Amino acid sequence: MKAGQGVWRNPPPFHEWRDGTLVVRTGTETDWWNNTFYQFRHLDGHFLGTPVTGDFSLELTFSANYSRLYDQAGAMLFVDENNWLKCGTEFTDGALHFSVVVTRDDQSDWSVRALGTDPALPVTLRLTRHAEALRIQVLESGVWHLVRLCYLAMPPTVDVGPATCSPTGEGLETRFERISIGEAISRELHD
Repeated sequence: MKAGQGVWRNPPPFHEWRDGTLVVRTGTETDWWNNTFYQFRHLDGHFLGTPVTGDFSLELTFSANYSRLYDQAGAMLFVDENNWLKCGTEFTDGALHFSVVVTRDDQSDWSVRALGTDPALPVTLRLTRHAEALRIQVLESGVWHLVRLCYLAMPPTVDVGPATCSPTGEGLETRFERISIGEAISRELHD
């Protein structure tokens, strides 16, 4: 993805391309979440979507200045307001975690695992579509680790791309250093 590609869903108050890097600053109390546990809907997170048809792999390398509870950055796959997935880093319990939210039929779920890395260091993730299945991976010490394999009903074309939000504050600055959408990786899950 290059400057000028994609369409913002909820444009952030600040974004610009600097030497091939997308820099985004979040607005006040922005998030993506539907109903489950919290009983609210937030559909105002920042997402730069590009339509992609069929199977694909999206890879992102990014970093952010996390400081507030639930500050988050990563990738999103958007079908409609009731069906979507977001994945990436999230600042919770005073540490950086890898988080995946899948929303089906207007209900979100949340899986999270500690990242054990310096929050200042870039994180690389991969989101792959294999028909109706989505595979989320994170790159750690040069090895891709499976974080989640999930189902989402999807039409042939969906919007995918970088996303960021700050549910309890504002001004989270995220630097998307690499955004690549290409052919889907092999369906093989095990080496």
